[in-house]
Amino acid sequence: MFGELSVGGARLGRTMNVLYLERLAELRGAAPQRSLDARALAALAANPGCRRRALLDAAGVDKAAVASRLGRPAPFGQSPFAISRGNLFEARLKEDGFAALLGPLRARFGLPPEGGPAPVVPDLLRRATPAVRVERTREVLARAAAEEQAWTLLDHPMLRLTVAGGPAYLEPDLLVVHGGRCTVVEIKSFPVLDGAADPAKVGAAARQAAVYVLALQQTAAELAGVPASADPYAVQELPGSPESSVLLACPKDFSNRPTVSVVDVRRELATTRRQLARLTRVEELLAALPPGTTFDLAVDDSGAPTRPAEELAAAVETVEAAYSPDCISACELGFHCREQARCAGAVEQLGRGVRGELGAIGTVDEALAAAAGAAGEGVEADAARRLAYAAALRAEALTGAAE
Repeated sequence: MFGELSVGGARLGRTMNVLYLERLAELRGAAPQRSLDARALAALAANPGCRRRALLDAAGVDKAAVASRLGRPAPFGQSPFAISRGNLFEARLKEDGFAALLGPLRARFGLPPEGGPAPVVPDLLRRATPAVRVERTREVLARAAAEEQAWTLLDHPMLRLTVAGGPAYLEPDLLVVHGGRCTVVEIKSFPVLDGAADPAKVGAAARQAAVYVLALQQTAAELAGVPASADPYAVQELPGSPESSVLLACPKDFSNRPTVSVVDVRRELATTRRQLARLTRVEELLAALPPGTTFDLAVDDSGAPTRPAEELAAAVETVEAAYSPDCISACELGFHCREQARCAGAVEQLGRGVRGELGAIGTVDEALAAAAGAAGEGVEADAARRLAYAAALRAEALTGAAE
């Protein structure tokens, strides 16, 4: 996480790492740490310029609780019904040694072979700490990849991915290891009706699975002692390397019988890698904070927050956000950041497309002034000309409608 400095560097690196973790713990206060998952990382990769989300996620802050205390809670996340349905479907697949899942896998991909030995399902120490589970997963993955003729199923392995200089722990549903390589199996509870599923949900699953593939690429490279390839279309011949296509297991039609589809995630993998690489390192975000900044809600014995909302809002505003309308469906603080953008008259509230077209124009008032031919100093002439032209077209259309 931190570079080491020649003689005594290991000791200094460990000291800096402790200070780093202590500062992140101070930011979240007494609240338990919220772990980053693949869904959150995919959302973070979709908006890498948002320093606010990057820092709060790195510190493990409960953003939903912060949003509620700020008075703008977001109806964000899966419904309890969807979570229950997903857990029941996954439990159904794992009964009798994954018997329900092995059928469609065998029919579609020839794995494992009919009449062959049953796949190995090793114990991955799911009750241990994330760090211990990561080391156990690496050990089992290396051993399974070395036995190319065997089939191994890793049930909820734990992976570690370095994001913005810090570790993120990820837990795929299932990995299938055979022939020295592994394949991510993503289990979802949305149905496949007549061979087709909701494209939006499939896309979200692909982005989530791409994060797992990226973590597995990093793991395989670390085990082999070589750097991971930056080309998402390159196939690294390393033991335990992941396939660039993942398996999506969903209920078939309206039953609990699974159907398995292949989803190519190379495009999502390229996007995720590029966007995560753009994230500001957490050390830099911490260094930019005013002394004493914390997002602690100061809960009482009953669990109710006691910190004044105004004080918490001031702390949140010390970290720059990069709001866009997409944040409403991807981040718990989306409604709070939208209100800030509206109060400031920021053009970001109109979407990334509009933000890109307006160039140096930062507020709605500046855009309206440029459309009226009164562009301020520093406004790009091309943007002002397009706005004036759009305003003229609108006026002409309104005049024609009135006549």
